[in-house]
Amino acid sequence: MPIRVLLADDQTLVRASFAMLVASAGDMEVVAEAGTGRQAVDLARSARADLVVMDIRMPDLDGIEATRLIAADEDLAGVKVLVLTTYDTDEHIVDALRAGASGFLVKDIRPAELLDAIRTVATGDSLLSPGPTSRLIARFLRAPDTAMSAVGGPDGLSERERQVLTLVARGFNNTEIAEALGLSPLTAKTHVSRIMGKLGARDRAQLVIVAYESGLVIPGAV
Repeated sequence: MPIRVLLADDQTLVRASFAMLVASAGDMEVVAEAGTGRQAVDLARSARADLVVMDIRMPDLDGIEATRLIAADEDLAGVKVLVLTTYDTDEHIVDALRAGASGFLVKDIRPAELLDAIRTVATGDSLLSPGPTSRLIARFLRAPDTAMSAVGGPDGLSERERQVLTLVARGFNNTEIAEALGLSPLTAKTHVSRIMGKLGARDRAQLVIVAYESGLVIPGAV
């Protein structure tokens, strides 16, 4: 079954460009387009989208609030949100991750990267642009957010799990984690899944926030 994609952006030309790109892929299709955050929430329900490509800055209801409403709706539990932003210094990206987005990309990515990102997020993995991830978290994540109160801290993790969590927070994927720690990719994936289970985290995006808010990863540290 093709991945059912909802495009949410207030710029008609941007939506049209993304729609043409998605239509060119054989494993996905555009099922709806939204020009406001409110439309995105409504169409996520009516169009039965698998994934929403969500712009942060939109009228009526911004992408962050739209993401929060989608993530909080039990009927939309399977819908993933991939946030797109114009600049990798957008302070709202952390808010979007806290609201329930499964990842973010900047709009100047190559077409093939967007398609790969849609596939990655649709399969249940989170995607965080490796370059800006650490900078954004370090700059804008300061005080714990109440939205994370249901997610546990890393105190109950083993030393190996803490190492894995640290690498996740730095934007490493499972293959890169495996190479860094001398593990097989399957073992790395198992560790990540186990960590999410222990912490009650929804996805890797929440793991990043947990790692920084708990002090396991220090903002600005290499």
